[in-house]
Amino acid sequence: MSSAQILQVRGLKKYFRVISGLIPRLSGEIKAVDGVSLAIGEGEVLGLVGESGCGKSTLGKTIMRLEEPTSGEIIFNGVDVVKLKKKDLQAMRGKLQIVFQDPDSSLDPRMTVGGSIEEALIVHGVQDPAERNDRVAGLMEKVGLEAGFVDRYPHEFSGGQKQRIGIARALAMDPQLIIADEPVSALDVSVQAQILNLMMDIKDRDGLAYMFVSHDLSVVKYISDRVAVMYLGKIVELADKREFFQNPLHPYTEALLSAIASLRPASKERILLKGDVPSPLNPPAGCRFHTRCHRVMAICPHSEPEFREVAPGHYVACHLYA
Repeated sequence: MSSAQILQVRGLKKYFRVISGLIPRLSGEIKAVDGVSLAIGEGEVLGLVGESGCGKSTLGKTIMRLEEPTSGEIIFNGVDVVKLKKKDLQAMRGKLQIVFQDPDSSLDPRMTVGGSIEEALIVHGVQDPAERNDRVAGLMEKVGLEAGFVDRYPHEFSGGQKQRIGIARALAMDPQLIIADEPVSALDVSVQAQILNLMMDIKDRDGLAYMFVSHDLSVVKYISDRVAVMYLGKIVELADKREFFQNPLHPYTEALLSAIASLRPASKERILLKGDVPSPLNPPAGCRFHTRCHRVMAICPHSEPEFREVAPGHYVACHLYA
């Protein structure tokens, strides 16, 4: 990883209060993100994987402060995002952007796509209309769309084209880091490849960094420099991509990789996990994975494993490596 870290997340938590009863009262908390720490360097792609409901998307939104963190630190370019006031937070978001899974949900159907892209420039203080028009046209071309499409509406575009527009909006203020939240999962396989190649081209040309959130390990293997695995609100393994795919350590990571034939070593059988992911409202004691683990030990239900470095750059939270 680059020695220059642009994002450092330390002990980040995001809990959602659960209110229930005829007389509304607090009945519990959903621990969507529960003590996550990670860092991303300049120009790096960190892949974040895990099953649906593990907290991946909530982590991305909390880093952006689209969700307010319960506790922890989010250091972006040396500044704690958690402590920023609204005005300063808006300025920061020019350099820290997000691309959502469903471009339809982030594009106003009543606005032209040019207007949607221009809106970001207006919010961030670009006053000159001529400059805005030039930048919008340049952004359209940068993501592989004709500048003449600026007066069209979202319904006139395919899913892949709408995702390109979403990327153009994210690029409007020359960000340093983009959180890409399942940006290709809703697209056809052939279109996925086009969008991934576009993102890599932009990364190489502009020195962008990504936090690439996905449940698809094949996609993560293609685009990432390092990979982190999330389970029930916690990071359970983090390693360089090559080390991650060649030497997975956490039993959960082993199971995820074994489910994909192209990633599973010929000598190994598929590992079938027991049961469903427990509720984040009442996660298991000790190691949260122990209720489904094929390598569970006596200590696992009683003691939470430390997230520790077991090889250079390879971190894991598992009692097997204590």
